[in-house]
Amino acid sequence: ALPLTAFAKLNIFACEPEWAALADVIGGDHVKSNSATNALQDPHYIQARPSLISRVRKADLVVCSGAGLEIGWLPMLLTKANNPDVHPGTKGYLEASSLVKRLEVPSSVDRAQGDVHPAGNPHIQTNPHNILLVADGLTASMSQLDPDNAAQYQSALEEFRTKWTAAMAQWKTKAEPLKGENIITYHKSWAYLQDWLGLTEVATLERISGVPPTAGHLSSLVSEFSDGGASMIIYAPYQSDKSPQWLSDKTGIPNVMIPLSVGGSDKAQDLYSLFDDIIERLLSTQK
Repeated sequence: ALPLTAFAKLNIFACEPEWAALADVIGGDHVKSNSATNALQDPHYIQARPSLISRVRKADLVVCSGAGLEIGWLPMLLTKANNPDVHPGTKGYLEASSLVKRLEVPSSVDRAQGDVHPAGNPHIQTNPHNILLVADGLTASMSQLDPDNAAQYQSALEEFRTKWTAAMAQWKTKAEPLKGENIITYHKSWAYLQDWLGLTEVATLERISGVPPTAGHLSSLVSEFSDGGASMIIYAPYQSDKSPQWLSDKTGIPNVMIPLSVGGSDKAQDLYSLFDDIIERLLSTQK
């Protein structure tokens, strides 16, 4: 009889839903993945619950966006889980943002700037090219931890690469009318989407990053954009629509909720439909 360990699945703890979804694509039946957060939660702020501690304790691989996104809760999880095999610097930990070119890396940081990440913007998943780069790194980590199934992980990666590359070309063609558009965002969550599609962020609803919009700042935006200058206001599912709707009513600029991760809308239930929905929602603001 084969030992029980021969049938064990690689246990993957993802900090965000996009990495759990990607692990499932690459690992298939050989992995068991779960996400600490869902797309209706702000990944900056969650509680280090006992259930999450237990999951990290059992994990073979921890995959997180990094760049300080989870600084408020991941270190506590890792400490309390007492699983040294998945700490940063080990083969059981993968920082997704380290695999891509980080944008918006500040030259200096102080408290007055609010929620600013010294290592750069961590929301890398909104550019599909980054998803493919992380897929390469994830496959390498999984193969190192589970060499018996390395060939199958590599095969799944190549199949994903072919399909994903074709999908990226279709998305870019479909989104061509958006190129050059000025956008107002709620929070600086969309730098990589902007870079990919050629959008320009001209303002944010948060005057200070991470601090909810204030009446004074919103009023200043009305004055600035009442005669044009922006084509849409975008926000994530976990952000209140109150301020975007108020500014839209005052300026006539359409506002639209964009899913930031898998599960962020009824349609965005996997990586492919996530970008399908992002493009469709952005295009829906076009006059």
